[in-house]
Amino acid sequence: MTTDTPARLLQLLSLLQTPREWPGGELAGRLGVSRRTVRRDIDRLRELGYPVQATMGVEGGYRLVAGKAMPPLVLDDEEAVAIAVGLRAGAGHAVEGVEEASVRALAKLEQVLPSRLRHRVTTLQSATTPLIGGDGPTIPTETLTVLASACSGHERLRFGYRAGDGTDSRRLVEPYRLVSTGRRWYLVAYDLEREDWRTFRVDRVSDPFATGARFSPRELPGGDAAEYTRRSMQRQQTSYEIDVTFEAPAEVVAARIPAAIGVPEPVDADSCRLRATAGDAIEWLTLRLTLVGVDFTVHAPTELIAHIEQLGARLVRAVPTNSSPPHRSPSGGK
Repeated sequence: MTTDTPARLLQLLSLLQTPREWPGGELAGRLGVSRRTVRRDIDRLRELGYPVQATMGVEGGYRLVAGKAMPPLVLDDEEAVAIAVGLRAGAGHAVEGVEEASVRALAKLEQVLPSRLRHRVTTLQSATTPLIGGDGPTIPTETLTVLASACSGHERLRFGYRAGDGTDSRRLVEPYRLVSTGRRWYLVAYDLEREDWRTFRVDRVSDPFATGARFSPRELPGGDAAEYTRRSMQRQQTSYEIDVTFEAPAEVVAARIPAAIGVPEPVDADSCRLRATAGDAIEWLTLRLTLVGVDFTVHAPTELIAHIEQLGARLVRAVPTNSSPPHRSPSGGK
């Protein structure tokens, strides 16, 4: 039981920031106080400017909603817009390693962001294009925030899903966690109709919406959503044993190739060799090897060698035989 009023208010506010509706009785149980005390504490938060909405009924409930202004002592308008834009960029793979945290924070912020500020964020984002982009498909941030909110609020989801073979279906799931691989987003969830755990590529999800039905989280096999997703991807993909020599020092190649592919080992001071198991498409492996920006030789697999030979021939044919490089002045000017 929390007897200190300021501490209890902070605990109450923390609970309300979870994107879900809290029954009054459940809040009272969490805080160890009476429902009457909860009602008084809700009134105190409202006096401080926090837009807490109450629902009528036998149980009654409370939810933190978007208000006419941001709650005091949190963010001003410009700060709120700047942070929301930055979080959307992070959610869109602009900064590797912070994607999942960006989505969780964005879901909390947009829950209380006034509509006038939400419009400014959307306008600013639609008018700009980041130079740095990921290799994976673009996903609307609205989709990510709906999924993130359902995960954190333990709320069942319905959505359309298109499988890799093009088959369309409707799914009802208990969402567990969002996982980012740096190129793609995956939703780990328990599929109620198939009575089993599934991983869903988020770029294949359409029209997701929370049903309002709460659930008690099930225990995920292994307990680690990232590891579960990795194993699921390995089962679905063809793996290749790649063997590539680069004409550059190992530290140069390691800085330019995703760690998920593998770590190159030095051959000598000016070359290195990469031997690893890769579960990615041959086309993507070709792109990543090319983007290292140094000469390289592929020893295996034969599928990768054949694809690079075909691509190289196609690129050569794309250049007219009588073409010559344009003349440029030493300064690069006009």
